[in-house]
Amino acid sequence: MPNDVRITWVQAAIGDFHARYSAIARFYRYVILNRPIKSALLRNQVTWHSAPLDVEKMHLAAQALIGQHDFSSFRAQGCQSKSPCRLMYFIEVYRDDDKVIIDISANAFLHHMVRNIAGVLMAIGAGKQPVEWTQELLHVKSRKLGGVTAPPDGLYLGAVYYPEQYGLAKHSVFDKLPDNARRFD
Repeated sequence: MPNDVRITWVQAAIGDFHARYSAIARFYRYVILNRPIKSALLRNQVTWHSAPLDVEKMHLAAQALIGQHDFSSFRAQGCQSKSPCRLMYFIEVYRDDDKVIIDISANAFLHHMVRNIAGVLMAIGAGKQPVEWTQELLHVKSRKLGGVTAPPDGLYLGAVYYPEQYGLAKHSVFDKLPDNARRFD
């Protein structure tokens, strides 16, 4: 294994299990360091945004994404998914000291979807776009109008959830998941 990969748990797969296609939900966390000075230690682990972000506006804007939607405005140009429709279970935006955290869970994600959502929310939080922009983007279904793709630094896959029939333990790389995530436990 590469130096940045570790296996902490393993079990033989049963039946028709497929690590990607059997999943019923995924949980991602996107971390933005929101302060005037970049971090030397976290430079590859978080996205940096120097101007203050309005977390309340970001959270409010994000709520328009919850539910079943066509996320064409949030998919990468080279996305190979047959359908842009996804079911967003929850999205929470909150501040933890000088970090802005975006916790997001859906049945599946399109290529760059989380990073594109983060880019849109950062534009809203910085006051460059109105809170209603996320709703507008859902309706136009065009990536060309969707804003900047946020950098990969700060994006973490936190958990993948499977049906009980596969007998897989519930694991998360984060100690504290939002209360909404517990529906998969």
